[in-house]
Order: sequence, then structure tokens, then C-alpha cells
Amino acid sequence: MILAAAQTKPKRGDIDSNLIDHYRLIKIAGEKGANLIAFPELSITGYERENAAELAFTKDDSRIDHLKELAVEYNIIIIAGAPIQTETELFLGEFIIFPDQSVSIYTKQFLHEGEDEFFQPSFDYNPTVTLENQKISFAICADTDHPQHPENASKKETSIYVASIFFTPNGIPNAYRNLQSYAQKHQMHVLMANFSGESWGTPSAGKSAFWNNKGELVAQMNDSDSGILLLENKNDNWTSEIIVD
Repeated sequence: MILAAAQTKPKRGDIDSNLIDHYRLIKIAGEKGANLIAFPELSITGYERENAAELAFTKDDSRIDHLKELAVEYNIIIIAGAPIQTETELFLGEFIIFPDQSVSIYTKQFLHEGEDEFFQPSFDYNPTVTLENQKISFAICADTDHPQHPENASKKETSIYVASIFFTPNGIPNAYRNLQSYAQKHQMHVLMANFSGESWGTPSAGKSAFWNNKGELVAQMNDSDSGILLLENKNDNWTSEIIVD
């Protein structure tokens, strides 16, 4: 199994440019044999609140069609974030795109202060994915601030916990402590993808990382590069590679 975390520098509200960046990184990960690639929170739009509704995607949005094609071409699961508008509600969500072109969505369950002015939290969209007999659960940013979230994932026999985040330099130490703790306590591998460039007018912290199910930090990116963190599991031993743009 090969997992990838994409560390990106989004252009604010520039969906076309951000998607092109997704395509490029998916191709790199795919050519390395990755089975799954996770992007940061709201990766397609950049982190936005006030204009999230006008940037929002629908569940069957045609703008993700090329992502679906890439999932097929590289036989890879793609996790890409966007505001997602249903018939009645706007969610802070992400698309989980499969190699058979099917799409699931995950929606953020616990919102940061201020996000509730623009988004609804929801526990209704919370898929579990199986990859090589390993169960994978998902989290978006503030979900990881709540121990209940990884605990619920553990109850579903999750072995890989994938967190797409936007944490600033002030917030990243706490994120690291939490994710390391969850990996150790629940004996699950943790993959985290964060931005490395400014988003929402605020610096992000980078340091996308992976902890094994003993809570050991296997690898991390730095705070400024964009690129991909690759993790490969051979005989229960994880090795890493960092590919910088």
C-alpha cells in the first residue's frame, strides 16, 4: 500500500488553477504507485468562509470530472476538499473519488468558531473506505480537536485515519499532539495533509505528516514546501519519500 499527502499552496478562490495543481500532484503520486492521495481542507477553492456559497460544488459537479478520470487512469482514491451544496445546506466537505469513477462525500462534523455562520455540521456523510483490507476513515481539520471523532472512527475498526486540515503555525503543535495521541491510543495509522501557503489571508503551517499505529512520527514535510509526502507499507514497515515541487 502506498499513501500520499499533498501539501499545496492554493490560489484564493481560483478553482481552475487549484484543480490544475491537483491534476499535477495526482499524476506524480499515481506514477509512484500511490493507492490514495489526500489534499488539505477545502483544497479546490482554498479555505474560504464568506464566499464559500458562490464557490460551492454540488455532489455531482461536472468540475470534478477530470479528477474522476485521473482516479481511473492511475487506479487511485482521491480526497479533495470543497464547499459542497446540497438541496438545502452548505457543508464544509470533501470528495472521495474512486477508481471506478464513483464518488462519496465526507462532511465536517465539528466546526471551528465562526464557520457555523456559513456551514452546517453533519454526521450524515461519513463513509468508511476499504483499501487492501484496511478500513479508512476521514476527518477535516477541527474534527481532530474532538477526541470523540477518532474514537468513533476506532469503533468502526478504522486502521487508517486521514485528516485534511488547514492549521496555522500557532495551531500545528496542538494538531501534532492530538494526531500522535490518537494514533497511539487507537492503534491506527494517521495521514495528515495541510496547506503550506497562505489561505484566507492567513499563513498555514505545512508539516504534512504520517504517524504509524504505535504513535511514531514516520515522516513529515517542512512548513514551506509544496509537493507530496509518500508512505509505502511493506511487511508492516512504513518507508517514506518526499517529492518537492
